[in-house]
Amino acid sequence: MTTSMPLKTTPGELSRRRRLLVLAVCCASMVVVVMDISIVNVALPAIRLDLHASVSGLQWTVDAYTLVLAGFMVLTGSTADRVGRRRIFQVGLAVFGLGSLLCSLAPSIGWLITARALQAVGGTMLNPVAMAIVATTFPDRAERARAIGVFGAVSGLSLGLGPILGGALVDGFGWRSVFWINVPIVAVAIVCTALFVPESRAARARRFDPVGQILVILVLGGVVYAIVESGRLGWTSPVILGLLAVAVLGALGILGYESRRVDPLLELRLFRSVPFSSAILTALFALCGFGAFLFVTTLYLQNVRGMSALTAGLCLLPVGVLIVMLSPLTGRLVGSRGPRLPLVVSGAALALGGGASIWLGPATPLPAVLAVYLLFGIAQGTVNPPITNSAVSGMPVSMAGVATSLASTGRQTGITLGVAISGTIVGSALGRGGTAFTGAARGVWWLVLGLGVGVLVLGLLSTGRWALGTAGRAAELFEEVERGADAVRHEGVPG
Repeated sequence: MTTSMPLKTTPGELSRRRRLLVLAVCCASMVVVVMDISIVNVALPAIRLDLHASVSGLQWTVDAYTLVLAGFMVLTGSTADRVGRRRIFQVGLAVFGLGSLLCSLAPSIGWLITARALQAVGGTMLNPVAMAIVATTFPDRAERARAIGVFGAVSGLSLGLGPILGGALVDGFGWRSVFWINVPIVAVAIVCTALFVPESRAARARRFDPVGQILVILVLGGVVYAIVESGRLGWTSPVILGLLAVAVLGALGILGYESRRVDPLLELRLFRSVPFSSAILTALFALCGFGAFLFVTTLYLQNVRGMSALTAGLCLLPVGVLIVMLSPLTGRLVGSRGPRLPLVVSGAALALGGGASIWLGPATPLPAVLAVYLLFGIAQGTVNPPITNSAVSGMPVSMAGVATSLASTGRQTGITLGVAISGTIVGSALGRGGTAFTGAARGVWWLVLGLGVGVLVLGLLSTGRWALGTAGRAAELFEEVERGADAVRHEGVPG
């Protein structure tokens, strides 16, 4: 009989069955947060008609969510390390559920975008915190690698299956149903968290860094807003140039300010590990390509080929099936042989998918279209486990929240940029007919091809002996920092 978990129980004392239950609860949070990135894409044409939204409105429907996720994940990860991971996780579930409910009731595109931002605030408290909970729940390194593989696989699976579920919901119950479905899942997850997930904190609490948080928002917000609105205002507009200047100044501020802090929001010393740095760039490249693919493909299938939402979702079934099949296998492969082969396969598949998509037109035979989509399924099914594993591999447990938050930030930033850039490229052609849209989309597919090559190169560079040596030296650096902090506390000197 299952009993509630005492608060004093530590993750290392859990039975195997209880550890698996904790993993299941964390994966459930991953499902709703990540699936909401892709499930909305297939609903965009219906939202456009019902709420009379512009292309930039559709971009912001996706990007308001992913931008908030990217901007605040590091803050919530470090906050959870300080005040308690389970506590922040439960608050995140509640806020995410409320945001989902408000999205389903939105009377206009402006209200929908606002509710999506609130929904994402809850999401920032889920994925990085859940990853830290998983990392501390499985203290054995091999078992932790397998658990991280499962967690990363669920992330890829959720992103791939979102359009299929979204298509069925939109056709059967309307676009608002893609948000309704989150509410009961969140309610069950809140109860299960109270029953099964023990409280945990980092051994040393990190100080808050409001200046660093503001700088991150300026950089991400400035870049994304400039890209999304450049189609309407033009790249030479004083507003766009000003936003880009703010982003550059913010980036310089991060490099100068964060490097001098004892507990920075962005732990720049992590980037001394080549595998970690490559994991962040790989997440950025791979998810930028996949975000662009989802945004352009759902519009192509519904607006150019005239498919219903459900049919369009079913056309993406090959992507979801391959992610289901490949993600668990990739997780096990990463645990036993390392991340090189999966990263090379993922990069090659993404590059080939982008190159093949250049030739897609309004009359391309559907079997050929589906064959191209298989490449994107391979790319996504083999990339997430190595990203997640590389981000935390060799790092002290005390850095789990920060390291995984940065990996998640890389993913969300990639999706945000993918939607922003692809929407800007194809936006003006959406109302001019199928040939105009597919012609404009070629620019997106060339970008995806280049991103795939980038993933492949990073996979080769980050898995060699020299790269692994930098990871070991970075881990030793953090262990020295932790020992120094412990010595200060034991002497009674304020930290």
